[in-house]
Amino acid sequence: MPIRISIDRMLVERRMSVGDFAEAIGITPANVAVLKNGRAKAVRFSTLAAICRVLDCQPGDLLHYED
Repeated sequence: MPIRISIDRMLVERRMSVGDFAEAIGITPANVAVLKNGRAKAVRFSTLAAICRVLDCQPGDLLHYED
């Protein structure tokens, strides 16, 4: 998929575990793994908003297009 989500980098920069991150945004660690591994087919805007709130970032900081 040409859209990549860079959650790993953001979590490392913020010294946050996947479990803590998942709990803070209200999804399971398994669903965080789906996002991190690029297997997600869609992301709800409410989930994206929660990710940005918790990581204190903008959607463009997370989503990258790769041809």
